[in-house]
Amino acid sequence: MFELEHLEHPVAAVSLAALRHNIARLDEALARSGHPDTRQLAVVKAGGYGHGSALVADVALKSGVAWLGVAQLDEALTLRKELKHLGYRLPGPAADKDPTVATSERPRLLSWIFSPHAHNALREALNWDIDLSVSALWALDAVRDAARTSGWAARVHLKIDTGMGRAGATVADFPALLEAALAAQDTGEIELVGLWSHLARGDEPGQDGLSATAKQLEIFNWAAAQYDFPIRHLGATSGELFHPETDFDLVRSGISMYGLTPNPDAGSSADLDLIPAMTLAAPLTSVKRVPAGTPVSYGGTWVADTERWLAVVPLGYGDGIPATVSGRAEIWVKGHRYPQVGRVCMDQVVIDLGSAADAAPAPAAPGDTAILFGSGTRGEPTADEWALWAETINYEIVTRIGARVPRVQID
Repeated sequence: MFELEHLEHPVAAVSLAALRHNIARLDEALARSGHPDTRQLAVVKAGGYGHGSALVADVALKSGVAWLGVAQLDEALTLRKELKHLGYRLPGPAADKDPTVATSERPRLLSWIFSPHAHNALREALNWDIDLSVSALWALDAVRDAARTSGWAARVHLKIDTGMGRAGATVADFPALLEAALAAQDTGEIELVGLWSHLARGDEPGQDGLSATAKQLEIFNWAAAQYDFPIRHLGATSGELFHPETDFDLVRSGISMYGLTPNPDAGSSADLDLIPAMTLAAPLTSVKRVPAGTPVSYGGTWVADTERWLAVVPLGYGDGIPATVSGRAEIWVKGHRYPQVGRVCMDQVVIDLGSAADAAPAPAAPGDTAILFGSGTRGEPTADEWALWAETINYEIVTRIGARVPRVQID
């Protein structure tokens, strides 16, 4: 396994042990809430929330999770092929299979975003046995066309908009969509396997959030009563942690699987017994003494008030470091946090290692490891802290880490 010392370049190190712990923790939460038969769907969209889709999917499947989910159809196709390369039994619908059962050896993969022009991708998705979400009649027509062309029935999850206002059929439109889907099922073009929706305010602990979730649950139950859907799923991370009443056949484990809280005000990662899985680290590429009055970075927004030791970390907004943290963040080096100073550049940031007066030795040297965020167990900042400094959410901090930062496994 990879070690965070003597780094040649920046890395986003992903703890497999943390991922396994979080998955087990979520299973325990389902069991304690009285839903031991509810299964997790591991959401590995957006490159596994920046951690690596195939890496996270592999850990989840080896931990017993039998369902995976991604947003874009192209990422579903890529992941399906990567999983086959890893040895999972994913030959597609031509193989002998039970279409109602998912196992960790033969997982199901759900994708929920495609355009009206994705004819080729939809046909390929059916060839790779990918479940598809349908929210409108045009989408159902596109899936039916792909089914007729490919010769394989599409596995469809109807989505109802229960209050998110994004994708999903409205309450007014849902009966017509269901009727059309049942007609397509009668002709063998689709197999209607699921009903799903998405909570809009499930992570809000206040009364407004609770009322909104209750209303969404009411609408979802209404839709579920219209047909005997084999698989129903409404809750995601916030549902399985805070709203057990939204647990049906599946829950979609997202940010919590990666060890981050959906809402720090409702509970920190530590409060929820979650371990952040990603550590963003880089070797220092410069350590030098500068005199008082030295400006740092573009615009000279920070100026050394005394003789200082400055260090350079080779990560910047080109790697996903938010420019909005300029002069607000802290970076951990050799057991201490140091302030980031000056503007964040495209490829580098500068940190102030402290006073260099009276021949004080440098507290660090080029090549020493700097940790921008991690689990917090060393005293380093966390993604939650970076989210506060950037005035955003922890989801964005981890998912925006760029492709030129290699993902490596640690355990």
